[in-house]
Amino acid sequence: MSQLRDAATTDDPKAIAGCEVPETFRAAVTLAEEQRALAGTPVDQRDPRKTVHVQEVPTPALEHGEVLIAVMASSINYNTVWSALFEPVPTFRFLRTLGRLSPEGARHDLPYHVLGSDLSGVVLRTGPGVREWKPGDEVVVHCLQPDLQTPGGHDDTLLDPGQRVWGYETNFGGLAEISLVKANQLMPKPAHLTWEEAACLGVCLSTAYRQLVSHHGANMKQGERVLIWGAAGGLGAFVTQLAVNGGAIPICVVSSAAKAELCRRMGAEFVIDRSADNYTFWDDQNRPRLGEWGRFRSAIRNLVGDDPDIVIEHPGRDTFGVSVMVVARGGRVVTCASTTGYEHTYDNRFLWMHVKRIIGSHMANYREAWAANDLVVRGNVHPVLSRTYPLDATGDATHDVSRNLHHGKVGVLCLAGQTGMGVRDHELRARKLDQINLFQAG
Repeated sequence: MSQLRDAATTDDPKAIAGCEVPETFRAAVTLAEEQRALAGTPVDQRDPRKTVHVQEVPTPALEHGEVLIAVMASSINYNTVWSALFEPVPTFRFLRTLGRLSPEGARHDLPYHVLGSDLSGVVLRTGPGVREWKPGDEVVVHCLQPDLQTPGGHDDTLLDPGQRVWGYETNFGGLAEISLVKANQLMPKPAHLTWEEAACLGVCLSTAYRQLVSHHGANMKQGERVLIWGAAGGLGAFVTQLAVNGGAIPICVVSSAAKAELCRRMGAEFVIDRSADNYTFWDDQNRPRLGEWGRFRSAIRNLVGDDPDIVIEHPGRDTFGVSVMVVARGGRVVTCASTTGYEHTYDNRFLWMHVKRIIGSHMANYREAWAANDLVVRGNVHPVLSRTYPLDATGDATHDVSRNLHHGKVGVLCLAGQTGMGVRDHELRARKLDQINLFQAG
């Protein structure tokens, strides 16, 4: 392993690809024994800083269509938080199910789970049947692993009953020095970005693209008003940029003055700071405060003159009823998660009588992910990175995301020895540097 670590310090992909594959590598993991021990502990008393460990683990063997990646950097997604808290579904349940399917799947059913659904790195080895990629290629990874052994997913891989989220529903994720992926997850690393910037793209950018741009989501048109909850977060920052670039009118909802300023730097004119305006959508008995819902709708109308055509939803319980109320007649509420709770309360009269639509959206298919990544390759969309941690501090990084102590994404250096490595296209970076710095400042 020391050979690979030494090669990584040179930032030379050929040197990295020329290394022997080590028998073990360092990885951020959760442990099945701790999931069982914490089964009776309330979720709000669980701490990722105590459940995420960095340790040596064995390198998995390559199977057909698979690739080993030397991971230069990764980042924290909300599914990393779920894995670390063992809620809402312990990841080890997914791994046991995968392990029963085949000998290949059995490799994933282990007493530890290597976390992470994003990475940037270098192809280290390819397995049999891999044609489009070779050792030394610099890549980022799309997190969806389709199965495609039944007809369901062949029109859209999100409909595949066998699809899984790599690094969440599979083992050997990206928060490690080596990761195991399928060849049909790989995409080219944007050459003007650093390793840690590129590692912030996959999950959140592709999810944002499908929700807002794709015909599977809102199919946004120019001039449409788009309400974005958590607009300075990992997902929301990409939605905001996609809305601005696509000629829409973003209405950014944030929780602090600093996050409001970030949205303005991304080109958003209309911003609502929930903390400054003291919106409280639920009372102490968990009953909806409909007057507050109406006050929020009035604030939107006062800002932009009308109701939003699209609402991009991910908080879930705390905001979903508000979203259904405020979206325009015939509008679309596109939901991809429920970070504040999965049981949603809303007044169905707003939905059915005003012919609104609720659209479920989950990550993206490979085509959508590639199209979103290509926008970054061309310098049209930029990563929003608030802080970068070393691999040893993955628990701290996960804690920050769980407590919303960040904006944009939180990065993690794996084999990369320091920030700022990995830039190949210096000309494009120089042209876009003001925007990159602007989006990452603060």
